[in-house]
Amino acid sequence: MQNIIESLRYWLLKIPEMFHIMTETEMTERTAQNKWSKKECLGHLCDSALINLERFIKIQYDVSPYVVSTYDQVQWVELQGYQKMPIEEILLLWTSLNKK
Repeated sequence: MQNIIESLRYWLLKIPEMFHIMTETEMTERTAQNKWSKKECLGHLCDSALINLERFIKIQYDVSPYVVSTYDQVQWVELQGYQKMPIEEILLLWTSLNKK
């Protein structure tokens, strides 16, 4: 478990560093029509963390068997507007959701 924690700490530092050396074009470029940009991928990880937080809380008190709710990942990314959002806002959200 300690290795997982250390790995997460590493990425919490490394991912912002990586984004800070990219241009806006590099962050927003989509390699194919149905692919997300780097900003959208990071935004998706934020959405996923939010959904998983709810799941982790509910599984502690919901009656068994626990039913995993799904969500439309593509629609969430689009509705959140990560593509046009300043990268600092996405990075702040992502790091905040993944600390501790």
